[in-house]
Amino acid sequence: MPNSLNPLELIARRWQPSARFVERAALATVVMAVVIVVTGGAVRLTESGLGCDTWPKCTSGSLTPTSDMGIHGAIEFTNRMLTYVLCVVVGVLIIAARARTPVRRSLTRLGWAQFWIVMGNAVVGGIVVLTGLNPYIVSSHFLLSSALLTVAVVVWQRAREGDAEPRGLVARPVRQLTWLMVGATLALILIGTVVTGSGPHAGDAREVHRIPLNWQEITQLHVDFVYIVLGLTVALWFTLRAVKAPAAQRRGVLELLVVLLAQGVVGYVQYFTHLPEVIVGIHMFGSCLVWIAALRVPLGQRERAALPAAVPAPTGDHEAVQPEPAASSR
Repeated sequence: MPNSLNPLELIARRWQPSARFVERAALATVVMAVVIVVTGGAVRLTESGLGCDTWPKCTSGSLTPTSDMGIHGAIEFTNRMLTYVLCVVVGVLIIAARARTPVRRSLTRLGWAQFWIVMGNAVVGGIVVLTGLNPYIVSSHFLLSSALLTVAVVVWQRAREGDAEPRGLVARPVRQLTWLMVGATLALILIGTVVTGSGPHAGDAREVHRIPLNWQEITQLHVDFVYIVLGLTVALWFTLRAVKAPAAQRRGVLELLVVLLAQGVVGYVQYFTHLPEVIVGIHMFGSCLVWIAALRVPLGQRERAALPAAVPAPTGDHEAVQPEPAASSR
């Protein structure tokens, strides 16, 4: 009976999104995940981390920033409001994936995973403020944002595939080298968070506790891992050429190599110019691009069956949905 249907089922009876719409909704979650990372970095780099000095309100007596809080309050509050925009984008993805026939339960599960990561990170963001920008919690805040970006990239890839079991396109040794490269990239990002937690940009003009490490020494370790990731990426590209892998797979590795080199240039510029805020912000944006490019390499080394054509929703009194061409898988 219609009354027993949940809201998502009711929407599915009245709306059939196209495969392209679902794919674009998935891509929008990737874009918003990057925006959250970059704007969160802007909060820290403009010393606005405590622009709203409590949570969930901005002040003890106001939900929004007051005029005497100045630009720092506005920046911090804007970053908080972007969380709601992110929730809307993720919500559109979940609804679109659920409304499409046949139901893509793998996409809806991944969409809900994004939603709960966003909710968890909002709580962690509140703890960051309540603890006065504790560097360890700030690091976990960034890592949760990276987890959100990871799931978003997977959803974006899955939106262009079917739901059959994946079929590998390269030999096991190539996959092992690929995952070694991804693991080294993850270590590179983790070390970068330690550099952030021990470096000079604390997030507020007042004295803020920092990770008690020499940030220049940690930066050198970070640079060492840059060379490790670069070496593994070059080795993977030559390996794919040697085994005559498809051009799309080699192109994915080449794209990662280009992003890594650009990120390396930005990294050296920010170091030798004594960490200007704008360059550091660009470096944070670059770290997102590096992680996206790294994830796309293993995702491009397998394929799933193409999406089935859409079929009419079980309504009986609506026009039949015209079948769509099957989406190609990578």
